[in-house]
Amino acid sequence: MQRKTFIRTACAWLAGALMVPALAQTQAPAVKLTLGHGAAPDNPRHLASLEFAERVKAASAGRIDVQIAPSAQLGDDAAMVTALRTGALDLSANSQGAVAAAVPEYAAFGMPFLFASPAQAFKLLDGPLGQELADKSAAKGMVVLGYWDNGIRHMTNSRHAIRRVEDLKGLKMRTPPDAVLVDIMQALGAEAQQIKFAELYVALQQGVVDGQENPLANFYASKLYEVQKHLALTGHMFQMTPLVLSKRTWDRLTPADRDVLTQAAQEATAYQRQLSKEVDDKLLDDIKAKGVEVTTIDARAFAQATAKVQEKWSAGPIGPYVAKVVNAAGAH
Repeated sequence: MQRKTFIRTACAWLAGALMVPALAQTQAPAVKLTLGHGAAPDNPRHLASLEFAERVKAASAGRIDVQIAPSAQLGDDAAMVTALRTGALDLSANSQGAVAAAVPEYAAFGMPFLFASPAQAFKLLDGPLGQELADKSAAKGMVVLGYWDNGIRHMTNSRHAIRRVEDLKGLKMRTPPDAVLVDIMQALGAEAQQIKFAELYVALQQGVVDGQENPLANFYASKLYEVQKHLALTGHMFQMTPLVLSKRTWDRLTPADRDVLTQAAQEATAYQRQLSKEVDDKLLDDIKAKGVEVTTIDARAFAQATAKVQEKWSAGPIGPYVAKVVNAAGAH
């Protein structure tokens, strides 16, 4: 009897010992991540961030929790890029210009009047040129999970309609921290002033600057139509929104968790691009309904006035990459 009891006890102990590693694998520790961005809650960037978080949660059975911090709650874009590279922030859907401060090659996609639509840019970003950007980003501490759409940019101001290049002369125009945009404004005769997006509404309201430039989605979601009554459909620049993960966070994740984030990011990227396109298609009528005067420009004159911007960047340190992007854009 004692021998049978001993055997049963030993078997039970052995079964329990074998279960411990299995339980350890199935009960992996919870992961909490933070995704910061500077857009308003109604912006496609924020809605896609929420979609990303939901897909990550579902795919990980609730174990990976991505908290979203919109509206520059964690600092402006430049501060978030620094935080990403140091590992103080896990994820960000950030502006092209701020990321270009760390990886200058991003500026190539912002050459003036290079893309007529975001779809043209994404054909390049989803191919070898986008992979080259991702490789350069990884070397600077950022893992690219997707290239989101920040739209084709247009100009607004509170003083008068813009139709000709001369209409911009002397206007104080706000730009984000994007060196290409500063060059574009100066080439058109405007005075470029960098102001944080979170402070832009008040700056426009108080007349610190006369105007600004942004995609229609940003203009509308932040209610800038309340303080800007002239919109010119300049289409002077395309900007992406890189969805990036801190490499320090990436290195801490298991291969399985990396797969979860990568797959969720692919799905959220497709959602964000589609949402952004749908929003742009309907916003113009909504903006006109807010009492904003909408004008078109002499596109050829504007392109000629800003041609020296592309020449400058083509002759600079990232000139070879700029040439590849410009040539590829012309081939599509």
